[in-house]
Amino acid sequence: MMPNSESAIVRNQPLTHDSSSIAKTTGCDYVLITPARNEAQFIESTIKSVVAQTRYPRRWVIVSDGSTDRTNEIVQAYAAHQSWIELIATPERKQRDFAAKVAAFNLGWIRVRDVSYEVIGNLDADISFDDPSYFEFLMHQFASCPRLGVAGTSFREGNILYPAKVHSTSDVFGACQMFRRKCFEEIGGYTPVQGGGIDMIAVLAAQAAGWQTRTFTERVCLHHRAAGSAHCSNAISRMLQTGRKDYILGAHPAFEIFRSLYQMTNRPYFIGGALMLIGYLWASIRRIKRPISQRLIDVRRNVQLSRLREIARHTLSICMGGHPTPRQTA
Repeated sequence: MMPNSESAIVRNQPLTHDSSSIAKTTGCDYVLITPARNEAQFIESTIKSVVAQTRYPRRWVIVSDGSTDRTNEIVQAYAAHQSWIELIATPERKQRDFAAKVAAFNLGWIRVRDVSYEVIGNLDADISFDDPSYFEFLMHQFASCPRLGVAGTSFREGNILYPAKVHSTSDVFGACQMFRRKCFEEIGGYTPVQGGGIDMIAVLAAQAAGWQTRTFTERVCLHHRAAGSAHCSNAISRMLQTGRKDYILGAHPAFEIFRSLYQMTNRPYFIGGALMLIGYLWASIRRIKRPISQRLIDVRRNVQLSRLREIARHTLSICMGGHPTPRQTA
């Protein structure tokens, strides 16, 4: 259960490192869960990336969620040689949404219930990383920062590197999202929301419960499919859906305007940001029901307004001929 005290609202504080634990520990034990639906195109790259790691997970449960392509065959071939990889194959179904993804993840969560671990990770089947110490690095962060509840890294989609300037490093990318076990159990896992945003809701819930969340820009993973493309067939629908989801998940209007203007400077120029803002405004006019509490909305808006103030100070410093202030790692 999340605490009711207002003092639990997240504050943009630096991570608290325990220097003694850095010297004494080799990192936390972790498990991975991968919901996969018809991911034959990418999943072998994901598996090869994990198999090449210097630190293996205690268990990796890949839940093939009604796949009809070669996903099961590919996973089983690797599971036959790696005892820590397990395949769960569920019956075929027509529905594909984020609530179903949560249901698939929960099947894996049940399978690791009796495994000894400190960190649990949600790893999508279209992620890869060239760095063999990728997970070892993240486990060291958890070991050295007792209040770190959710962690991830920068990621690259094509030629674009995230997080972008508009984002806070307190946000954590959902396709490779690592949780301290205690934090994940405290927030009750992922919330099954059909329209998406399950990763954002989990991060907000962790922040509201007083946990620190962090994207580490020292490491990068590769995202081989554009975010949301599995659920939206074209770029126009994807940008409209992004704006709509921002409204549903409580984005502050001022931040959404700024984000849309920023998006207009990237491909597709102007139209992408315009569509995002239209999606947000249309959802606002229709007053679509939000699946999260006002408390979590307040947490998100607090972080967004803090980020806007930081960007404004940075821009003002440059305009006045001063040295730009370093980006805050909230």
